[in-house]
Amino acid sequence: MTQNEGVRLQKVLADAGIGSRRHCEELIGEGRVMVDGKKVFRFGERVDPQTAVIHVDGRRVETRAEMRYYMINKPRGVVSTMSDERGRKSLADYVEVPERLFHVGRLDTDTEGLILLTNDGELSHRLTHPSYGVFKTYLAEIHGPIPRDLGKRLRQGVMLEDGMAKADKFRIFDQAGKRILVEITLHEGRKHIVRRLLKEVGFPVQQLARVEFGPIKLGQLKPGGLRALTVKEVGELYKAVDL
Repeated sequence: MTQNEGVRLQKVLADAGIGSRRHCEELIGEGRVMVDGKKVFRFGERVDPQTAVIHVDGRRVETRAEMRYYMINKPRGVVSTMSDERGRKSLADYVEVPERLFHVGRLDTDTEGLILLTNDGELSHRLTHPSYGVFKTYLAEIHGPIPRDLGKRLRQGVMLEDGMAKADKFRIFDQAGKRILVEITLHEGRKHIVRRLLKEVGFPVQQLARVEFGPIKLGQLKPGGLRALTVKEVGELYKAVDL
């Protein structure tokens, strides 16, 4: 690419949602912007938004205009696909956007909570690949009482029919009589892993919801709700999988 080709860096950053052009110029002048692994200080730098890998303060900025990133709070009873041959409610019933999107991983039909949707194939692949160990956090309702060492046992590992499974974190989130809400974090994604793990130690799950996927938190998004991820959130996802 010659000097006269491409788009000015500050415009690319502004179009990506980083801030006004003036603010983006300040970021460049302060040496906080990297393009293809090199710090850029010159305001007139031109880049190709389709191919340049740009970081601001160490966080990658997605500059390809066609890329889309959403989160949805999948309701209970909805299948984690964009269509269903059996006519059941699917994610497509809640997603009214023109782009073709793919779900990042799945939740079983009886589990509600956070699912990511994107058309970014490389990011989706890395978020679901076991080698990147992206953490997922769930809230599970079980019935107690539970032994004091349950968390320790889950963190040490429990043998299932398809191998050892363990929780990375475990804590009691809330309790009302025998109803206990526990928070459990894992970095693997075997089918029904949370339900199987808790059932194996004697506490079948009554209700289950995923509340975090890597750095993304469900927050106050209501069941069936959909929202676009922020520039910061997209950057954090990239960082979580070394992109």
